[in-house]
Amino acid sequence: MVFTAFVAKAQTIQIILGPDEVGENQSWTISVSIQNDRFKSHDYVFPDIPGFRKRGTSSQSQTNIINGQISSSQSVTMTYLPTKQGTFTVQAFKMTANGQTIFSPGKKVKVGPPVQNQRDPFANPYDPNDFFGRNSTEFVDIKDDAFLAITTSKSEVYVGEGFTTSLSFFVADKNRAPLQFYDLAKQLTNILKKIKPANCWEENFDIENVQAQSVMINGEYYDQYKLYEATFYPLNTKPIEFPSIGLQLIKFKVAKNPSFFGQNRKEDFKTFYSKPKTIKVKELPPHPLRDKVAVGDYRLDEKISSTALQTSQSFTYDFNIYGEGNISAIEKPQLMNDGSFEFYDPEVRQDINRQNGRVTGTKSFRYFIIPKEPGDYRMRDLVQWVYFNPSLKRYDTLIARSAVVVSGESMKNEAIESTDTGSLYDKIASADNNLRTSSDNRWVSLLLGGCVLAMLGGSAYLVFKK
Repeated sequence: MVFTAFVAKAQTIQIILGPDEVGENQSWTISVSIQNDRFKSHDYVFPDIPGFRKRGTSSQSQTNIINGQISSSQSVTMTYLPTKQGTFTVQAFKMTANGQTIFSPGKKVKVGPPVQNQRDPFANPYDPNDFFGRNSTEFVDIKDDAFLAITTSKSEVYVGEGFTTSLSFFVADKNRAPLQFYDLAKQLTNILKKIKPANCWEENFDIENVQAQSVMINGEYYDQYKLYEATFYPLNTKPIEFPSIGLQLIKFKVAKNPSFFGQNRKEDFKTFYSKPKTIKVKELPPHPLRDKVAVGDYRLDEKISSTALQTSQSFTYDFNIYGEGNISAIEKPQLMNDGSFEFYDPEVRQDINRQNGRVTGTKSFRYFIIPKEPGDYRMRDLVQWVYFNPSLKRYDTLIARSAVVVSGESMKNEAIESTDTGSLYDKIASADNNLRTSSDNRWVSLLLGGCVLAMLGGSAYLVFKK
């Protein structure tokens, strides 16, 4: 079943679905192919199918010259393996390639009992290999032009400075060895346990679909299959070491003398290994805030609800830090308040973008502030934020540029005036202001002393009586 999008006069893009029925021990495929061109940009996400599990993708390119006319094709195929018998529905889906969208309405696929590999009784009873005295096919291993690599954007960083790490599989355009990913999800689970350093904060780019991207290396074109990508931020000066990683792929051996009859390739396995890599981590230069500052390239965007203010009337001030770096590690700015304003704890919001090998974003601090004293003020004297810029190799400060004018009455004595005076001050107006000496209460002291003596006498009586 083929679904085609006509892109140009001599170029077509197709989605090709597998047969309507397969045995439980047979594979089923979905392919997307392009004629007379190559995939420059694509987003072909192969669907999940109930009753099947994905085995992996493979790619193939071919060029033909017939009567002087050149034609070419390139295809990417996802192989599915049945997990049980039954009839399963492949839902409608779409793919995008070279800016064109191709739709597939899906189909039903029946998975029957395992199929025995036996000769068709109605087929030609003579095997040409037997006729020429070749009872077995000879397979040869074609040298591959592919490699696995861990790449990093930097080889030396400061504590807190980010660097992007990728694990990719590269296949040269001139490669002729048939390769196919094998049990990739399970392998990556084990690989990532070895890659992720314990002394780093990680911002993962969350690659969900492994797709080919054309890159040039040493003057040659390669298809890069990026398997994992993240930006790491070292938490201390311990060197970051990435060990050699192994990835197993299916590598087919091909028949030495291929024919239209019999098997022309044989499944085999090969493990590709990456080279180990070490990142050196440097301590930040001396500074009183060295252990607290963020590291990155940042800018300030500030907003204020009003610059003409009244004492006791609140206003909002947004201190927005944006740029490239570990956005999650940004702490709130320093306040240098002399009592002229009352600051409340800020509302904090952050947005992080991970794309094109970079982590950028914004962290916003919204303050609610009440002016307490009239006058002219610069926000730079109230709010500042210090950070370390690794590109310039120095500390820098984001300084506010806003200024406000506060008018109205001073609120210095408001705290005293607003305090509840209690019942003592409420009785001042009605209280007697005549002076009295403390001797007026001498009889109270005599009465209390007599009570104490009586209690002591009673206690002595009870003791001696016993």
